[in-house]
Amino acid sequence: MKKKRLGEVLRERGKISAADLQNVIEQQQGTLIHLGELLLDRGIVAKDDLADALEEISHVPYIDCSNINPEPEALKLIPRAMAERLSVLPIRIEHKRLIVTMVAPQNLAHLDELRFTTGLEISPRQSFRNELQAAIGQFYSDGKPKAATKQQVIEKPASIQTDELEFVSTSSRQANQEAMQEMQADLRQRKTPAVQLVSEIIQIAISKQASDIHIEPRANETAVRVRVDGVLRDVHSVPRTIQTSLISRIKILSDMDIAERRTPQDGRFMVSTGSRQLDLRVSALPTQYGEKVVIRLLESSAPLTSLNELGMPTDISDGLWQLISQPQGLILVTGPTGSGKSTTLYSCLNKLMKPAVNIVTVEDPVEYVLPGINQAHVNSKAGMTFASCLRSILRQDPNIIMVGEIRDRETAEIAMKAAQTGHMVLSTLHTNDSISAIVRLLDLGIPGYLISSSVTGILAQRLVRKLCSCHTIQPATPEFQASLVQAGCSKPPSTMAVPIGCEKCDQAGYKGRIGIYELLRLDDSIRTVVRTSGNIDQVREIARANGMRLMQEDAVEKLRSGMTTLEEIFRVVPTENISRLECPKCSEPIVPKFKYCPHCGRKTATPSHASSSRLQQSISEEVLQ
Repeated sequence: MKKKRLGEVLRERGKISAADLQNVIEQQQGTLIHLGELLLDRGIVAKDDLADALEEISHVPYIDCSNINPEPEALKLIPRAMAERLSVLPIRIEHKRLIVTMVAPQNLAHLDELRFTTGLEISPRQSFRNELQAAIGQFYSDGKPKAATKQQVIEKPASIQTDELEFVSTSSRQANQEAMQEMQADLRQRKTPAVQLVSEIIQIAISKQASDIHIEPRANETAVRVRVDGVLRDVHSVPRTIQTSLISRIKILSDMDIAERRTPQDGRFMVSTGSRQLDLRVSALPTQYGEKVVIRLLESSAPLTSLNELGMPTDISDGLWQLISQPQGLILVTGPTGSGKSTTLYSCLNKLMKPAVNIVTVEDPVEYVLPGINQAHVNSKAGMTFASCLRSILRQDPNIIMVGEIRDRETAEIAMKAAQTGHMVLSTLHTNDSISAIVRLLDLGIPGYLISSSVTGILAQRLVRKLCSCHTIQPATPEFQASLVQAGCSKPPSTMAVPIGCEKCDQAGYKGRIGIYELLRLDDSIRTVVRTSGNIDQVREIARANGMRLMQEDAVEKLRSGMTTLEEIFRVVPTENISRLECPKCSEPIVPKFKYCPHCGRKTATPSHASSSRLQQSISEEVLQ
């Protein structure tokens, strides 16, 4: 038997006319507002009649939030941030089941998340959004005004005017330029729902300073998510009825073939809003429920940020500046995608830029436009690869060269030979840490003598989220201190920062990101090892003996200063047990293999690696006790 729709039930009961229903459905198209909420908001249907109709079609009882009194134990099971994000309010616990009231009790993903968080089976009830949000504000914060939820933000963005959004074509095809003009006209006249929805999604991502937009088709809906500070956040879901038109509109803007839905496609377009101009890189991938679209948002203006503003410690920024101030050499910045490598390189170029210097870059794509330097972008279809472009750059009389990424042996060899012939070369690699970059170059087939004679420094980095100002300071738990001891921190702090969540950080508890760094400077002893044996363990020992701080040590220092949390560090930074002890005389950190303290000269008689590990374990057990 076919399931009835809400409008059909209301019509059968004589609560709404066919004309009123059709009018409201037309108003709903292109928005993310539920039909029932729109009917209630327009005063077309009484609340009791609407509640009865919803119960008939969903078989979920309705609860009036103004007549409930949730149990305190039930409220503790679901944090306020989750309650607002999912539009859910816990009521009571009955026989290992949690009774909750929700706006969307049929949302299986929300029910699974609640079941995972609480450890209980979920028995849902349904309520209307306005009543539910008022109840959340009342019972979670003693009547204080509630924060705006994601649902409200995307439905009625108060500070966003989609008319201000201007779409710019990057294609030379006349058809694509005409499609852009049509898109702009539809946006002003608000005729096409998909056009309005695309504009709202992009504006929401811009307002949240997101780096990516994910439009993911699912069985019953199409999810819209944005990546903010490296973490994906749910924005809302789009009805399946407009999924195809939404994705087709994005493909038209990106100059893709809308008739082709079986193979992956890539495209791009630009948008302008106010004084900002963004380059949007679009990727479409066929999935079992339709095409998944990911949009990367790239700011066209370069981040003119100093190295210290990026969170780089003074000793590392000074060491990096000494390296890039040299007349020649190869400096590599390593880390995974999205770890801020390009921002670091552009900060270096901005510091090096002056009239007497010729700076040329080759990138894929050109992420930031930096006035005063010459930027080329890779075009593999036209035969313009990193290697071929780099050969041409060497004939352009450059002083400083930036290669977006070293992907193959040919590019690596050309870059290293350029560094040997009087050029300063900056580039990136995808490795876990600084020393692993040497392994990657050796695996590419680069001879050790070429690496040792050209590479001058390797900077590894990650980005961790910074705590918002709404965080609190609490006494450190034994588990917190024991985790730090296992990570090599012999003196864990007595307090720890705990994220809370507010309107400023969108209930995430974090706002913005800061860098975690590790700088390996190749001196004569390291060059000798790389040139002769390539023993990476020996390189690591020499680097540690020379005082190189690992990324996790920099992360612990930022944790001590209250910038981030231990969970965030474990999420981003690769951690291992740092076999590090302290001198019994001066309390300065020393490496276990040191026979004498490099700070005070006292003989250390440090234990072996195995006994050092047992010492760390005993400290950890002592902290837990």
